[in-house]
Amino acid sequence: MKLRRMNTTDAGFASALDRLTAFEMAQDPAIDRTVAEIVENVKTRGDAALLEYTRRFDRLPVERAADLELPSSVLEQALERLPSVQRRALEEAARRIRLFHEHQKGETWSYTEPDGTVLGQQVTPLDRVGLYVPGGKAVYPSSVLMNAIPAAVAGVREIVIVVPTPDGVRNELVLAAAALGGARRVFTVGGAQAVAALAYGTETVPAVDKIVGPGNAYVAAAKRRVFGVVGIDMVAGPSEILVISDGSAPPEWVAMDLFSQAEHDELAQSILLCPEAAYLDRVEEAIHRLIQTMPRRAVIEASLEGRGALVQVRNMEEACELANRIAPEHLELSVAEGDRWLPLIRHAGAVFVGPYSSEALGDYCAGPNHVLPTGRTARFASPLGVYDFQKRSSLIQVSRAGASTLGEIAQALAECEGLVAHARSAAYRLEG
Repeated sequence: MKLRRMNTTDAGFASALDRLTAFEMAQDPAIDRTVAEIVENVKTRGDAALLEYTRRFDRLPVERAADLELPSSVLEQALERLPSVQRRALEEAARRIRLFHEHQKGETWSYTEPDGTVLGQQVTPLDRVGLYVPGGKAVYPSSVLMNAIPAAVAGVREIVIVVPTPDGVRNELVLAAAALGGARRVFTVGGAQAVAALAYGTETVPAVDKIVGPGNAYVAAAKRRVFGVVGIDMVAGPSEILVISDGSAPPEWVAMDLFSQAEHDELAQSILLCPEAAYLDRVEEAIHRLIQTMPRRAVIEASLEGRGALVQVRNMEEACELANRIAPEHLELSVAEGDRWLPLIRHAGAVFVGPYSSEALGDYCAGPNHVLPTGRTARFASPLGVYDFQKRSSLIQVSRAGASTLGEIAQALAECEGLVAHARSAAYRLEG
């Protein structure tokens, strides 16, 4: 495996870094055409289309749409059947995730002006949310917890899960996580057809207000297509990790942290920034040594060769500024003085401070959400949270005296804009 080495003093470094970190999120026209047909079919034909696609893509011989929904008792039974070690880990992760997200709940507030006018904000939860969970070979109970628990904490009345079960194979961990996360309705459907069913509703699957959760290219394309009819969390790109090191942590730790994202898929990105060339050499040696022990070695190697890099920077200040430019999904400050460098970081989905804060802990059980912005969207986007499942309504209760004061202002501005009805509506309420 050949690792890419870069130096910020190299000619053309900036453009080379831009090429390395760029990822084209454009839709595949063929996928988009297929998804458009599926979405429209489910929208117009409902359960009949959903059954056809489920038989075709997941090879489930279902005759009735009602059979696509799992009884809630199945979720509880899955939790009961888990080995004790797995159940304790899942329950403790759920407890920590719930505790963290309790701090995110928005509050209703208001203030009263001297003339008695009351202005404020009312925070209310969404009524119903749909959570897409990958099926087949993918097993992501942690994603179920990370998506379902914030919705439950926000006060969402109903959490609906869709999860494909190819050939009828159900994953007990996923079902157990659904029980712990607060979901009570689970449908064994997947793909673009599941997204369409959640967006528009069928005779069996209820329409939701927002769709969250990861999926393949077809799921992502379907989420793009139904956005506006429903809300979506994001259309995420490949996973990313950027490690800033001052050379104080064992190189094996950093090497394995780079692996932890590279093993997701060949397009994942792992980058290390460090001012010490000798330390980069040690990390590179650790990578070549430890890669021999990795079950997903081929995926890791393809990821590191294609989109990975070991970058020598002039100093730690430059490393932090590069991090802001890259705006990674995960940023590890693998440094001895985390509090010194953290204030320099402006753009990152999640920041892991100090050598003991491995990104893997954030993925599973630290508490903060692992659904994070990718592809430089951390410049303007935030992790999934309770606030994604709440909405804010402005409160305006104008007093009689306030109507006179505000009415004159509104009337003048409305007349400037040529909106006569607006002006007269405000003028009708002027005293005298």
